[in-house]
Amino acid sequence: MRSQRLIAVVIAVAVAILGAWWVIKGRHHGGGDSIIVYYTKTDGRTEVPWRVTLGPARDPKSVAFYAAAQALAGPSSEIEAIRFPAGTHVRSVEIDGAVVDVDLSNEVSKSAEGGLAETAEFKSLVWTLTDPKTLPGYQRSRIRVDGTRVATLPGGHFELDEPLSRTTF
Repeated sequence: MRSQRLIAVVIAVAVAILGAWWVIKGRHHGGGDSIIVYYTKTDGRTEVPWRVTLGPARDPKSVAFYAAAQALAGPSSEIEAIRFPAGTHVRSVEIDGAVVDVDLSNEVSKSAEGGLAETAEFKSLVWTLTDPKTLPGYQRSRIRVDGTRVATLPGGHFELDEPLSRTTF
């Protein structure tokens, strides 16, 4: 009888430990059931955070992909913000050390030529991907367009050939 109780206690402790591990592992990105996404106001300088609900995937790559997609989509249409060109989407995301590598669709090349708009678009994306509560430990982002590293967008005002960080802006 005593050995049965001991086995029951060991099983209960194991289940509790496994449950705690699962909860901690599943929420390691730090944001719980939502993440912070940024958009840039039309002044081109002010970043505004807003929370979006996070789906079931909690691994860094999935969270980064979702966060990038939300940054590209921007806030609701009634909010004035600088936005990526219509149709721009995330093709893929890779994690390389402390860098989030984002491959954007070619529509991003249709950005309005000019330093303010180009800079503001990428500022929102980089701030989203480097938010320590959303993706702890990731401080920089690399950008590709249709799978290729590009020096600049067609407007030529914003350099994309080096990893970007919050201090870039």
